Amino acid sequence: HVQLVESGGGSVQAVGSLELSCSYSGFGSNQPCMGWFRQAPGKEREGIAVIDSIDKRTSSESLEGRFTISRDRAKNVLYLRSDSLKPDDTGMYYCAAGSDWASLATTEYEHWGQGTQVTVS
Repeated sequence: HVQLVESGGGSVQAVGSLELSCSYSGFGSNQPCMGWFRQAPGKEREGIAVIDSIDKRTSSESLEGRFTISRDRAKNVLYLRSDSLKPDDTGMYYCAAGSDWASLATTEYEHWGQGTQVTVS
């Protein structure tokens, strides 16, 4: 049974830093392709950064490299970090898993966490 649980959201000031965590389970000994996505009010969910089974990372070019994805394989935890947040980064942040490849497209992912709210002011 796959489970994804995000944590670390909250209120952050602009140009502040953020670290989100996603604990995952149910994949056995495999490290799945995973990603971080977000959805702002009134907008579609968009991909932020993804990581494949050998930890190769891809980030959305539109976010200008402000977000970094990483993974702790021993703990089965996925991270998202940023040190230069903007008010436009406000939204619900989700981790996802189950894609056959490290895609930034939401439709490629089978499993989703419940999300964690990030508010930047």
